[in-house]
Amino acid sequence: MGQTSTRDRIVIAAARLLQRQGYVGTGIKQIANEAEATLGSVYHFFPGGKEAVAVAAINYSGEEFAALLRETLDSEEDPGAAVEACVRQLAEGLRASGWTDGCPVTAAALETLGPESEIQQACADALRSWEQMVTDKLLRSGFQARDAQELATTIISALEGAEVTAQVNRSEEPLRVTGRQLARLVGSYMASRA
Repeated sequence: MGQTSTRDRIVIAAARLLQRQGYVGTGIKQIANEAEATLGSVYHFFPGGKEAVAVAAINYSGEEFAALLRETLDSEEDPGAAVEACVRQLAEGLRASGWTDGCPVTAAALETLGPESEIQQACADALRSWEQMVTDKLLRSGFQARDAQELATTIISALEGAEVTAQVNRSEEPLRVTGRQLARLVGSYMASRA
């Protein structure tokens, strides 16, 4: 694989900055500096400015988390154990970052609520795609469609909330507890079908 393109460097830098300091706290000049790119090249690739860069960064981050989610969901046959594996990865990554690298999708979504925007749409799309991945895992495990969809919404919502709580408390424990409880919840559905 060759060098990372200027456009990709801009997107990756923006994703990391959104993750660490949110949309409001991230400036276009800072994105250019972090990407080792000129301000002109940022506007060349993203004529829509900061919002356009943020949308690309959220899409990138959404795919990045989707890859982790896919890997962890596939790592365990039991869906409850798979959810716990995902939580372990999130907790370890958050601790390793010094509690700074939370979910850029959540950060951007909360800061840009209000009139519908492309950023909000990108955040909603990312959350929906993650829910769909969990739904698909549950369906493959024999869950009824409605149960799978509702559990997937619960799992993704709980993970997002637990990640914020873990960041604020600088502790893996909120994520670990949430993972254990989600695994129990998933297991209770499986037990009721047996």
